[in-house]
Amino acid sequence: MNTLVSGLPILLLIWAMTKHKAVPSHIALPMTALLIALIQLLFFEADVRLLSANIIAGVLSVSTPISIVAGAILLNRILFYSGAESVLSQWLKSISANKVAQLMIIGWAFAFMLEGASGFGTPAAIAAPILVGLGFPAISVAIFALVMNSVPVSFGAVGTPIWFGLSGLSLSDTQFMEIAKQTALLNSLAALVIPFIALRFLLGWQEIRQNTGFIFLSVLSCTVPYVLFAQWNYEFPALIGGAIGLTLSVVLAKNGIGLTSSLDDVFVDGNASKWAVAKVFIPFVLLIVILIVTRVPQWGLKDVLNTLSPWWTASLGNAEFEVSKALVFSLTGILGTEVSWQYKSLYVPAMIPFLIVSLLCIPLFAMSRTRVVSAFRDTGRRLFLPMLSLMGALMMVNLMMQGGNDAPMLLLAQAFAGLLGDSWGYAAALLGALGSFFSGSATVSNLTFGGIQLGIAEQVGLPVTLVLALQSAGAAMGNMVCINNIIAVSTILGIANKEGFIIKRT
Repeated sequence: MNTLVSGLPILLLIWAMTKHKAVPSHIALPMTALLIALIQLLFFEADVRLLSANIIAGVLSVSTPISIVAGAILLNRILFYSGAESVLSQWLKSISANKVAQLMIIGWAFAFMLEGASGFGTPAAIAAPILVGLGFPAISVAIFALVMNSVPVSFGAVGTPIWFGLSGLSLSDTQFMEIAKQTALLNSLAALVIPFIALRFLLGWQEIRQNTGFIFLSVLSCTVPYVLFAQWNYEFPALIGGAIGLTLSVVLAKNGIGLTSSLDDVFVDGNASKWAVAKVFIPFVLLIVILIVTRVPQWGLKDVLNTLSPWWTASLGNAEFEVSKALVFSLTGILGTEVSWQYKSLYVPAMIPFLIVSLLCIPLFAMSRTRVVSAFRDTGRRLFLPMLSLMGALMMVNLMMQGGNDAPMLLLAQAFAGLLGDSWGYAAALLGALGSFFSGSATVSNLTFGGIQLGIAEQVGLPVTLVLALQSAGAAMGNMVCINNIIAVSTILGIANKEGFIIKRT
């Protein structure tokens, strides 16, 4: 009965967001959070203070995803109003007028590289507007970008889902490496199928079949180095694989290898100067360089940006507020409970690198004051409803995790394990995907369910590293159905109230 009640809000949420007249996420998600709160209070007899503290933490936690979305939107609007997007579109068309080539270069290889550097759903948020600028329909591009942004996710943000997501399991370095190898192999096998599914949302089967050679070559140009690097490192497979894949995909497209032309292809002479094209790529290069420099532990900046050494503290009566020397804002002991909230203002990829790169773009592209104001105004106008949606999603996650061993989220996981026993290997990836769907993060999915997966594997006698690799790969695939990412890319493309429609297809 407890398991049935735990799953009811999720079933209602999925139904509400995917039915014929779908309920918008900014209504459905807060309502689901309210329903879970009532179930916790009335059915599970949850502690009211703990329940309230989790709601407060959920509301405050929206600061992380909404600031990232704001940064991505601002950069996109700056590139739009500066004319940089138009130059990029011209350049891409001059490489190849073939639609498959354009989609694979930007939606696959470029996004693959961005995921390796940043994660947090930013690859889809950056790649999607470029593709819309090339003339592809916005809602189909959103679905395409979300589906494509899955394979590299297990090693996104310099491997964070692996080295941080599974950090609490007391694994040896040998086990970490084995998980990385198996995860990369699983994702690379999926990569032989996923691009074809994603392309179908924008193109017909005949056009896809005619360019199968290029698709496979572009896929392999990313996944081969991805798998090879995963043999000895679990931080850089996606970043290195994406960088190599992007370079090779552009060379292949430029030479027409694996591509067939059609009457619909319109070749465009690159009328933009080489300096104009180079300028367009400066923001993306800066974005990646800054992210790498601030995230590789050996270079020292990561520790500096995450330092928790107190700079200023204040007692708020029912909580303790603290600001660290790295401007990490923390609220601990909320309402006298163990619930806390934290926002790493210099480490979350919002101010660094998005805001900094956006501001550098203003003199780089010699933008007028009017255009800069328009970019900031557009950004602010697009944030309100997504903020409500994300707030509801994060409250929902916090409330689903409340209750210790009787938390609704854990009850659902245990129900799956009880049903399947030693056949758990066939469903382990689905639990990882469920975690990403709830939390919006492969890292959080691994943090949440890694321990359960480990326990089930040991209990039923399955290889621990394989089960955790399935968890990690599943969490990456769940990225395409994750509500936070769907809201983010929809917001950036100006798509309203279509979250349910997108979920049905992803």
